[in-house]
Amino acid sequence: MMDLNGRVAFVTGAAQGIGAATAQRLSAAGASVAVADLNEAGCAETAAAIEQHGGKAVAVRCDVSQGADVDAAVERAVEALGPVTILVNNAGVLRDNLLFRMSEDDWDLVLDTHLKGTFLCTRAVQKHMVDQGWGRIVNVSSVAALGNRGQSNYSAAKAGVQGMTKTHAIELGKFNITVNSVAPGFVETAMIRKTAERQGIDFDKYKQAAIERNPMRRVAQPIDIANAITLLCSEEASFVNGQVVYVAGGPRA
Repeated sequence: MMDLNGRVAFVTGAAQGIGAATAQRLSAAGASVAVADLNEAGCAETAAAIEQHGGKAVAVRCDVSQGADVDAAVERAVEALGPVTILVNNAGVLRDNLLFRMSEDDWDLVLDTHLKGTFLCTRAVQKHMVDQGWGRIVNVSSVAALGNRGQSNYSAAKAGVQGMTKTHAIELGKFNITVNSVAPGFVETAMIRKTAERQGIDFDKYKQAAIERNPMRRVAQPIDIANAITLLCSEEASFVNGQVVYVAGGPRA
């Protein structure tokens, strides 16, 4: 049983989907959790769900693309729960389109949220981990880092997250801080459903196509990703550092 009692986690994009599942899974393992997201109502719901199951949580509004906002959110988490020693960089958005249709705004929003946000949150939290002599950072990437049609922005961001993961693992390892990444494939979330709707794609057909491509003949649920993240946050994974773990039901699914 993974034991995170006494640890404080800061999870971004935790109002729904993978982030919410991860916040609740880390709490189940004993961590106190700062639930961070732009969606304040969603943050409150996730934090309330944790507390209803006997955990400790605080909802924190945070725009991960803004350095001052990130610093303030981390400090609020520290004041409420104690030094942050677990960081899950999960916040994300999708603005899929083919290259010739993709706007500069779509590019900037996705890169700022995924890539800049990961950098800003890691920079803000690492000092607390260094002081504690222990830390776990898990960055959520994607199989799209290997390239995917209609996702120039998202693929670039997620490939960048993987490179940043390895760089930060090299820099922070001497402080007993591990930095790893999980790379999901198709995960059934509200964000994926909204993306399909925005593009006029029937979600059930979209999902079925993903099932048929997957070696395990199913798509992931948020808890599948949350379980892998929690393992990487645990003492059991103390010598796993700088790795990208594809949690996709296959090598690229």
